[in-house]
Amino acid sequence: MSLFRKIFGSSNDASDEENQSEYNTPKPSNLPIDDLFTFNFKKNGGKFIYCENLNEVREQFENILEENDWFESEALCFETKLYNLLDENKLSYTNPTEPKFFFASCENLIADEGSVLFSSNQIKQKKPNELPDNIVILATTSQILESKSDGLRVIKKKYDKDYPTNITTIKYFEKVQEEDFLTYGSCAKNLYLLLLEDL
Repeated sequence: MSLFRKIFGSSNDASDEENQSEYNTPKPSNLPIDDLFTFNFKKNGGKFIYCENLNEVREQFENILEENDWFESEALCFETKLYNLLDENKLSYTNPTEPKFFFASCENLIADEGSVLFSSNQIKQKKPNELPDNIVILATTSQILESKSDGLRVIKKKYDKDYPTNITTIKYFEKVQEEDFLTYGSCAKNLYLLLLEDL
């Protein structure tokens, strides 16, 4: 995938980047879907960590904990499939009173706006502003979709009749300098994305 060539680069990539100005960078709409997501996600202030396997996920998760000094603290997590990563790192997640971060999977990653699509399966009935300021998301490359409408279509197909509620996206991962009508009412989150290769 071209996404990973961009991340890890080659010896010629550094000189190519130096020669490019902000005016001749590729237009996001011309990029493959994985590159488009990465471009928009980083533009929104998200921290992107690519992992080839589950061992790398564990290692990178520990690096995030170490970077933020979150070891042996409280985390907010509603998904039992993620508890083992929290247990391995001695993090408390049962009725946390002051969670340092929110740990979750997601429904999908939306490429055209670089956002993360959630439902009640990950966030229960909480609004984005009710979640901790720090968020760690575990997702897979197969979850990258082009648009929100694709994401809603996948949710409809995946859950057949037992549709989740509280479907929402988080798009801004750093405080915007100047608020405009597009960012009004949004809450910025410090978001790490652990992206596991599964294609």
